[in-house]
Amino acid sequence: MINITPERIDELMDWISGFTEKEDQKGTTRLLYDASWVRAQQSLKERFEELGMEAEFDAVGNLIATLRGSEEPDSVIATGSHVDTVTDGGRLDGQLGIMAGYMAVKGLIDKYGQPKKSLRVIALAEEEGSRFPFVFWGSKNIFGLQNNDEMKDIVDNEGVSFVDAMKEAGFGFNETGELKYNKMDAFLELHIEQGIFLEQQGIEVGIVNAIVGQKRYDITLKGEANHAGTTLMGYRKDTVECFSRIVVNSIDKAKAEGDPLVLTFGHVSPKPNTVNVVPGETMFTIDVRHTDSKALDDFTSEMEEDMKCIASDMGIEIDINNWMTEEPTQMDEVLVELLEEAAKEADLNYTVMHSGAGHDSQIFAQYIPTAMIFVPSIKGISHNPEEHTEAKDIVQGVELLAEAIRRLAY
Repeated sequence: MINITPERIDELMDWISGFTEKEDQKGTTRLLYDASWVRAQQSLKERFEELGMEAEFDAVGNLIATLRGSEEPDSVIATGSHVDTVTDGGRLDGQLGIMAGYMAVKGLIDKYGQPKKSLRVIALAEEEGSRFPFVFWGSKNIFGLQNNDEMKDIVDNEGVSFVDAMKEAGFGFNETGELKYNKMDAFLELHIEQGIFLEQQGIEVGIVNAIVGQKRYDITLKGEANHAGTTLMGYRKDTVECFSRIVVNSIDKAKAEGDPLVLTFGHVSPKPNTVNVVPGETMFTIDVRHTDSKALDDFTSEMEEDMKCIASDMGIEIDINNWMTEEPTQMDEVLVELLEEAAKEADLNYTVMHSGAGHDSQIFAQYIPTAMIFVPSIKGISHNPEEHTEAKDIVQGVELLAEAIRRLAY
């Protein structure tokens, strides 16, 4: 194992968390292309260069640090995560994966010297979608999946355009379409779980074998607004009642389906949303996730038909807009087995599990062998200043990451 201590982890995480727009707040706010984001990326570049790595930015601001291999320099074993945060976020999400890569590579260099294959740590520009309305800008640019034309009219909450913010930070679109960093033999991402499973089960490390697929909906129900006192119950076209019937029916079926299916009714907006009027229109959202594509499709197809039937029986119009569909992503079986073997040999208390949240790895996995390592999240809290993982648990995750990289690159 490499030499890594809880004290060193706390030191590094405090350092990277210090790059924030709101220094008077407890959390970290580092949004794409803002001043603290620029400082963080430039400072990370310096740290990687101090290790003897070649560190450079791509066109959009992804930071790529590479240590060339002695025998197979064109074969690349990579790790990393995203450098951006949510507004007033915690000290681990995203940036832990970058610092874990830094610690793993430093420890391997100190103990074993130059690898046979090249090592790479990537600090991805963006994943969260916290400043501009999109996600995975960093990882999508690695593989040429971005649509530059779609970005040209996008603005943040302050009215600042995406293009202006990118130029102000010193970057621009990849106009040539050349993909310089997309060739890798493997990508490993260490991340906090952002859930309560590992902590509740007393497990030190999670080895991720799949990332859930997602479907998101905007649903609009249209009935008839009317007087709350004079409209008898049997004559109402109440969209909140219709919404309630849909919620109960759908959640009952989701619970019957069981894990790993999850269903969430989120934003709800009745109109006219006043105490003495029967709501004639209600808009609401649905988020459905599952690790199996067919199971996700089967459940949502039945859910959609149920909603239509419930609305029809009540004389209410329904508009179903399935505006987002992300397929489930399977991690590479060989890498998952490698991580399991390394965890067993280190006598780690581990489990193989799926991720209920999206990660950059789901983009990487479409093109190169990819796997993830989870460390426990205290109370499952994430995207919050209270986000926390015990440093001793992070040690276990970083050591497993380093051992996997050693087996692949040395």
